[in-house]
Amino acid sequence: MEYTNVIEGKGINKRYGKFVLDIPSLEVPKGFATALIGENGAGKSTLMDILTGILLDAKGDLKYFGEYSAKDRENSYDVKNRIGYVGSKGYYFPQWTIREINDINKVLFDNYSEEKFMRLLNELSVFPNGGIDLKKKNSQLSDGNQMKTMLAGVFARNTDMLILDEPASPLDPLMRDVLCQMIRSYVCEGNGDKSVLFSTHNIADMENVTDYAIIIENGSIVESGFVEDLKEKYILVRGDAAQQEAISQHLYTVTASQFGFSGIMLSDDLDSIAGTGVVTEQATLSQICVAVMRHNTKLDYCPVI
Repeated sequence: MEYTNVIEGKGINKRYGKFVLDIPSLEVPKGFATALIGENGAGKSTLMDILTGILLDAKGDLKYFGEYSAKDRENSYDVKNRIGYVGSKGYYFPQWTIREINDINKVLFDNYSEEKFMRLLNELSVFPNGGIDLKKKNSQLSDGNQMKTMLAGVFARNTDMLILDEPASPLDPLMRDVLCQMIRSYVCEGNGDKSVLFSTHNIADMENVTDYAIIIENGSIVESGFVEDLKEKYILVRGDAAQQEAISQHLYTVTASQFGFSGIMLSDDLDSIAGTGVVTEQATLSQICVAVMRHNTKLDYCPVI
């Protein structure tokens, strides 16, 4: 598949005590929804903070839209106007009211629509009893409604790229589905010119909107690619204990029980297990991500209890 990148990075490096984010190369394809996937503490938010300019002391080179550097991102209003950002730790100050959030967005961004912001607040049921309380403070909203307010603000702008840090975490299952629809509509309306990068530690609820996946573990990118390519690269296998023993050397990861086992392996190794009788099926993106993370993690997945 031919495509260009909306973000490119080289030699990205940031140290926090013993934790090191070290990414030699980063590519986020233009015109797609890209998921940055990893467990808590893997480095997702650190990378997001670097990409959005919240962290300015990281090493490395960044390029946006094929032409702008990180310096351009900080100094050019046009570049900032093209990028929308939602942070997991809160983007609006606690004391801001809905009216102040609206007014500040109008001042900061030429491409902001007050009408669309108010409409999205209603459609996302930030005020489920009807009407919009302009005097309501951000701190008085639940975590889920704070996130919905941030999403309403960023989707009310006419941007070319959205960077969303853990947007699904505080949302209930229904609103996660609505978020997926919003992301898909945003990308489709752009006809290849609009892109979304969102982070998550649980891809299951966001799998149906993910075109491209970047899996990060221990501060490093351990896998990346278009979802359909990843589903061709990895295969899910099932069988009994005897079959597990016969193919154990080919298993990427395995989960066993008294009823048998299931595991992920590389599709290229299928010829090596021919005749063993194991059942194969296409793995979900969630299963692939968990397998890749388990394969690369430093955590003990079988703690003694």
